[in-house]
Amino acid sequence: MGISSALYSGVSGLKTNGQAMSVIGNNLANTNTIGFKGSRTAFSDLLSSSISSSSGISQVGRGVGVSTVDNVFSQGTFESTESNLDVAIEGDGFFMLKEVGDQTPYYSRAGSFRFDDDGYLVTPEGLRVQGKDFDADGTVIAGDPGDIQIADTGLIGGSVTNALTLNTNLDSSEAILPLGGLVITDPNTFNYSSSIQVFDTLGGPHLLTTYFLKTAANTWNWAWSAEQEGGAIIQGTGSNTLNFTPDGILTNDALNPPLDTIGNIPALDWNNSTTSTPIEITFDTTQFNSASTVISQEQDGFGAGDLTGVNIDPEGIVVASYSNGEQINISQLVLSKFVNPNGLSKAGSNLYAATTSSGPPRTGIPGPELGKIFTNSLEQSNVDMADEFVKMITIQRGFQANSKIITTVDELLGELINLKR
Repeated sequence: MGISSALYSGVSGLKTNGQAMSVIGNNLANTNTIGFKGSRTAFSDLLSSSISSSSGISQVGRGVGVSTVDNVFSQGTFESTESNLDVAIEGDGFFMLKEVGDQTPYYSRAGSFRFDDDGYLVTPEGLRVQGKDFDADGTVIAGDPGDIQIADTGLIGGSVTNALTLNTNLDSSEAILPLGGLVITDPNTFNYSSSIQVFDTLGGPHLLTTYFLKTAANTWNWAWSAEQEGGAIIQGTGSNTLNFTPDGILTNDALNPPLDTIGNIPALDWNNSTTSTPIEITFDTTQFNSASTVISQEQDGFGAGDLTGVNIDPEGIVVASYSNGEQINISQLVLSKFVNPNGLSKAGSNLYAATTSSGPPRTGIPGPELGKIFTNSLEQSNVDMADEFVKMITIQRGFQANSKIITTVDELLGELINLKR
């Protein structure tokens, strides 16, 4: 073997420390890369050679090599941002992404998202973020994740009013008025009235007014009127009674339990070619010795509206907001977690691909197991510059030491050649 083997040991040290310096350089270059995870180099000695000695067989090392370059998936710090589409993960999960026309999933910790011209939620490189869509009832649709897209990027249609709730108090000290004498244009013929905006099947607004007449002790009658297209007024007929206990609690039961009374307005012709739709009214009403007032009123319809903004909430739900006040859940981000994240293959652009070493991903919605979502935030690189510079010093000294081996062996060989002189 001779002294020349030491020459090759020095060469292996130069190569190995040079590769380690490349890893450090890549870490430092990505100090400000969103979601970047640093790497570290592990060395191992090479197979030793056996030599004969007075004590038997001994082994002499043949140098050093790179055992592995591990990814370090420690948690990075968060940076607060002004974008509603920036999200960060606290935990071990990864965002799931796919290229257009390619079903191969990629995984990333970088949550800097935006919408493209087609309404898809994408990364800066154009990969589509994966999530689980909601149905019309606001329930997550079962099945595999898919592309997140807002289809209604412009105007959305309205929704007809089917039900409304009136939470009011009717003054018990009001005077009793004759039943059947209601004239909606004469406030002296009713005790109290309240109005609410309702919507037809095209989302057109109309004014619905409810009138209350005290007809006897603890007994009230209610009636209604509605404004048609063009301003014409239609008026309800018939006797609709609200009964109260002596304590002012609404009841229509002989045993006097408190309950809400439900009334119905028949299918209304709005005089604009829309579908006539009945409206169910729930009276959450009291009769106390206090001024008649509307405490709250709600109805389930809304008019047409324009998209005004999109944000991602702390549960990872993509929510679209419209000018009519509606907020629609579009989709929920999914996260993926691996048994062995060190087995992931780097694919560039902050992307990772699954391998047999990493194992299959466990994919689901954000939570304690897969990770928690933070909105208006981005995860910074987990590279610690101080640690990297310390490693750089030790690698530099290792490289220098191995270069000294080569120069020293060269001198020894020179001395050996000089023996011939």
